Amino acid sequence: MNFACVFYGNKYKPIYVQNLYNMVNRHLTIPHKFICFTDHVKLNKIIKGDIEFRPFKRHDFQGWFNKLQLFSPESELNGETLYTDLDIVILDNINCFADHGGQNKFVGMNDFNPATKIFNSSIMKFNNNVCSDMIWNEYMKNRNYYKKHPGDQNIISEIVLKDKNLKNVNRFPDEWTQSYKWYDRKGERYHKSKWTFEKAPTTKIAVFHGQPNPHESDQNWVKNNWK
Repeated sequence: MNFACVFYGNKYKPIYVQNLYNMVNRHLTIPHKFICFTDHVKLNKIIKGDIEFRPFKRHDFQGWFNKLQLFSPESELNGETLYTDLDIVILDNINCFADHGGQNKFVGMNDFNPATKIFNSSIMKFNNNVCSDMIWNEYMKNRNYYKKHPGDQNIISEIVLKDKNLKNVNRFPDEWTQSYKWYDRKGERYHKSKWTFEKAPTTKIAVFHGQPNPHESDQNWVKNNWK
């Protein structure tokens, strides 16, 4: 199996790649190849570990839209791939993410705000035997249309949810993931002064979105795992 991440631009420092590798090395215990897609040419001299660094083939994507290139055949992700964003904290064994949803499918996590009814692209599992045609080819064929979408997860969600029977789509159980800020998916949004930053008991991966970032957290359950 592949484990993939994307490190483009200057939003995060290299420590985010290093800590993600360390967490995956601790918590993904099935055989896997760690692949980092990056435009940082000297990253291999900074990061320690068994990591394959690759650039994306196309250079006309910006920021998080580079994640769409994961589904391109040119990325050469053969077989099953588990992907996460850099700004996550892995708290427990994640073999279940690698095993969930069956073969040859796109498996996504529900967005933290249930009102959106879309996937959050922070964690995905996919097989490009299906997803290159389902996602990449559809995106490239109608790229001008998809330019109106605010983020990659909006594009991915619209494309994969076109299949009303969802024969090639599955979802991770909600209890495996949580927002660092919002605890659950009840749809309640409190002022940041009321955020308690609690860890849910079944959470395996905590996802950071917006502010704060993992390195800014003062919670022990974050500091003890993001390393």
